[in-house]
Amino acid sequence: MISPSSSSSRSGALPKLTIAIHAVPGARSTEAAGAHGDALRVRLAAPPVDGKANAELIRWAAEAFGVARSRVELVRGTSSRVKRLAVQFDTAQALEQARQQAARWMGGSESFE
Repeated sequence: MISPSSSSSRSGALPKLTIAIHAVPGARSTEAAGAHGDALRVRLAAPPVDGKANAELIRWAAEAFGVARSRVELVRGTSSRVKRLAVQFDTAQALEQARQQAARWMGGSESFE
């Protein structure tokens, strides 16, 4: 599930995209690989040991959405294949572009809140 959210500009909070991820560690390359239920399947070219797959997921998300790694947070699922990422953006426009990109990766099968 992909959930865009933005907070009031008075609070100074940045627009944020929350994405459910189904991680597949140990792949040949790191890439989005379609939908897995309501989650985005992401193949990770890192083993699921010592946080290497989580670090690779954060690196991939930052690069894929064009943000700094510090803007990507692993909210849930540090030791599970089922994860939730939160990605912060500078503008609502950047958030909308990221939401559309995630929908393309999922093949248009996800639901938005």
